[in-house]
Amino acid sequence: MTGPPVAHEMADTAPTCATCELHAEAIFRVEGMDCREEVVILERRLKPLVGLEAVSADLIGQRLHVKYDAAKLNTSTMVDAVGQTGMRMWLEHDEPASQRAGDWRWRLVLTCGALALVGVVCARGGLPGLASGLYVSAALVGGVFPARRAAVAIRARALDINVLMVLAALGAIVLGDTLEAASVVFLFAVAQWLEVRTMNRARQAIRALIDLAPREALVRRGGRDLRLSVEEIAVGEHMVIRPGEKIPLDGVVLAGHSDVNEASITGESLPMDKVAGAEVFAGTINGRGTLDVRVSRLGRDTRLAHIVHLVERAQAQRAPVQTFVDRFAGIYTPVVVLLALCVGLLPWLSGMEDPAAWAYRALVLLVIACPCALVISTPVSIVAALSAAARNGVLIKGGAHLERLAAVRVVAFDKTGTLTRGELRVTDVLVLSPETGPGEPEELLRYAAAVESRSAHPVAAAISAHAHAAGIVVPAATAFMSMPGLGAEGVVEGLRVVVGNEALFESRGLSLAGADDWISGLGRKGKSLVFVAVEDVTRGAIAVADRPRETAREAIELLRAQGIRKVVMLTGDNADSARSVAAQVGVDEYHAGLLPERKHAIVASLRARGDVVLMVGDGVNDAPALAVADVGAAMGAAASDAALEAADVALMSDELLRLPYAIRLARATLRNVRTNVAISLVLKLAFLALAVTGSATLWAAVLADTGATLVVVANALRLLRAR
Repeated sequence: MTGPPVAHEMADTAPTCATCELHAEAIFRVEGMDCREEVVILERRLKPLVGLEAVSADLIGQRLHVKYDAAKLNTSTMVDAVGQTGMRMWLEHDEPASQRAGDWRWRLVLTCGALALVGVVCARGGLPGLASGLYVSAALVGGVFPARRAAVAIRARALDINVLMVLAALGAIVLGDTLEAASVVFLFAVAQWLEVRTMNRARQAIRALIDLAPREALVRRGGRDLRLSVEEIAVGEHMVIRPGEKIPLDGVVLAGHSDVNEASITGESLPMDKVAGAEVFAGTINGRGTLDVRVSRLGRDTRLAHIVHLVERAQAQRAPVQTFVDRFAGIYTPVVVLLALCVGLLPWLSGMEDPAAWAYRALVLLVIACPCALVISTPVSIVAALSAAARNGVLIKGGAHLERLAAVRVVAFDKTGTLTRGELRVTDVLVLSPETGPGEPEELLRYAAAVESRSAHPVAAAISAHAHAAGIVVPAATAFMSMPGLGAEGVVEGLRVVVGNEALFESRGLSLAGADDWISGLGRKGKSLVFVAVEDVTRGAIAVADRPRETAREAIELLRAQGIRKVVMLTGDNADSARSVAAQVGVDEYHAGLLPERKHAIVASLRARGDVVLMVGDGVNDAPALAVADVGAAMGAAASDAALEAADVALMSDELLRLPYAIRLARATLRNVRTNVAISLVLKLAFLALAVTGSATLWAAVLADTGATLVVVANALRLLRAR
């Protein structure tokens, strides 16, 4: 930072379907949906169904989200329709019906390979006729499954990889390259197997979040400890969590003392101390003590289940770069197929020599026309990044937010609870001189605590806690009235007591004579004064202060190192308190005395300058500013369901260092996407050139296409290890 922060101080006084009879939604798992072309086939098969409203696919999660009119359409009809495409679909929370279709498919592939191998032996043994027959047999046997899928694609008016490969194999047979045909079919089958294995690895890594919570719990019933499935447990029951065990369900500690590792929820590596009254979460790991826990949330209602649901929903959201790649792929395939037709037909029509060679080149182009590696390059990277972020305590609500997070250049922080701990404490109890109003600190604190005990404001909580810690017996207050942003008043032991800030006392005409030194001196130290008046006589003041988070300055320095041009602090506190915190944490500028609408306006003005703005707040009080920012991030979302829903990014712990990590991960993801797209395009363009010049073979094209897919998926999976 080159200078002091600049001061800006202000005294701020689901749509429904109109024609739907019974709207419903369902999420299905789809086996066999591994490429964008298969999504197109599913959409074209489902959309003609009467009652269907909308379909959206999550390719990586193999999920289909369907909105439909339950009075006209049911899930069984949709499942049957998908079955006609050669894929299998079932409701997400149901067990799939057992099916052994994959067994005979791989038996055919192995048979194909064996026939081709025997054919090679026959060819070398001087039996070319028999070898050719074996090659054709191998191609036909291994091509049964691709041919079925190709027929479905053709009926859906789609050009998928199965259509292209069947055309290539048939073309090779017609041209007399029977070994080439058998090689293409066998390599294509092996390639698909490798792709499925690699994608399953990605899915398993992503779904690992779901398996964090154990399936059973030790429950105390009727004086006995029983090991029960979590589905058999009710809210309010008593769980016993032994040392080293994972906590099965959310709950509240009834008895015991232990440390709990909450890294699966918050990403925080240090264990949290848990005593009676503390909340614990499913999937976290108990330390060295035994805890008695009362169940507060079941199965799908736990905090972990909520996080998993939001991560799964985020995976289905498409980033702008992904939409661009899909549009490009939609143009690329028909253009290359048209090029293949021209290469295959024009030489023959124009009477050029060796038309068969040109036809072979056209077949190679058909194989290269498959855009699988290009299409899969983006979603795998994004989903891997979303999952890595969730495991490290950062919940990013979709690819679009991830992409915008990578472009952030200005960060605006709320002060209280974000840059500071939000835990106010009393630092001074100040009594005016006897001429103005005699009194002792304990008496002043007793009056103030009596009124503030009726308020939920953080300042009130700090004063009440301080009085309790000092052993002061606090009387009851009546006729209590809260004045938001100013203070409160009430009747204590028959006397009217007013507790509030300087603005309240000035508006009531209550004298603050003798308090000028307090106001200026303590204000410069970042403390806020709460004045106390009894029967319209100012008796003194109580100073409260917050303290910056230990990592606030380090986090801001890391943000600057990542290219953040400006860091701004927004607060409703007075200018002196804001100035003190701003200097301690090292922001570039601060805005003090703000009401929520002014925070909203300032964030909007930062965006209007053309910068991508990230707003970081508590997710509730800062909702207007979070909403208007390009990206809104909520702090400490492990304690707030509202924050999880409201923010684009939720930091699951109160650790500010998660913010630089999130931006670093977002930028690494975009670099990964660009690398993957470049790898895919370079390989495609290289083989386009080789195919047109006659230097590429069918089997090499298949290997290149598969290799590109495996490379981009493996490159994307590196993001799962990002820290």
